[in-house]
Amino acid sequence: MPELLRLLQEPWPWYVSGPLIGLTVPLLLLLGNRAFGISSNLRHACAILLPDSLKPSLFRHDWRAQSWNLMFAAGLILGGLVAATLMRDPQAAQLSGAAVQSLGALGVTVQPGLLPAELTDLSRPGTWGLLILSGLLVGFGTRYAGGCTSGHAITGLSTLQLPSLIATASFFAGGILSANLLLPLFLR
Repeated sequence: MPELLRLLQEPWPWYVSGPLIGLTVPLLLLLGNRAFGISSNLRHACAILLPDSLKPSLFRHDWRAQSWNLMFAAGLILGGLVAATLMRDPQAAQLSGAAVQSLGALGVTVQPGLLPAELTDLSRPGTWGLLILSGLLVGFGTRYAGGCTSGHAITGLSTLQLPSLIATASFFAGGILSANLLLPLFLR
């Protein structure tokens, strides 16, 4: 058992983990005719939680037919909790010297964990601004593009859809702009 835990805690090479992730979606499509996407679970959650009298037409659908997707999202959350508690790496993230210097110029210190404390400190107004703006941009972009990054980048690209290529390129461009322009503004 310790060997298995050690294997799961170590980073896997790209040529193992990449194909495992990349082949999951086509297998879901081929074996079960099921399209992968996480943002649709928010629609299912609204369909479950909102009373019928308050539901707009978007949320009036048979969410039980998509319960497998809800279980998938629950598994992601459970897997994240297991990874964060049982498989936590006590070492600081391994970054290049240039990345550490660049983060230091923004006032971010590299420490153990995945998120810098400067981005999770809710006593800072910049953190609230970053969370609100990020939520609005991601929410709007997801709805405007007709799906989230995982749906477009994994399912859409694996089925060779041009709108998914455009959406994925836009998500990446937005990430680059946010990391280089917006993040420095909020961390000041």
